[in-house]
Amino acid sequence: MQVNILEAKTEFSKLIRLLESNREESIVVARSGKPVAEIRKYQDKPVSKRIGVAKGKIKIPEDFDRDNEEIAELLTGGKI
Repeated sequence: MQVNILEAKTEFSKLIRLLESNREESIVVARSGKPVAEIRKYQDKPVSKRIGVAKGKIKIPEDFDRDNEEIAELLTGGKI
């Protein structure tokens, strides 16, 4: 579905209802017939899909924290 900017402004609530009811997957907003934006229903990802997404892809070196004290002194003038 494509609407112009003026229609999107005046019918915004109606457009949101179309998305909420799944009658439209997305709505393209156009200026002078040229698409400039797209409105989509927000898809909240469950926390379980985000946590651990990089597991096995990143290797943290054993000495990762070796410079913490020096960095703290440089940044704050003291230890952590």
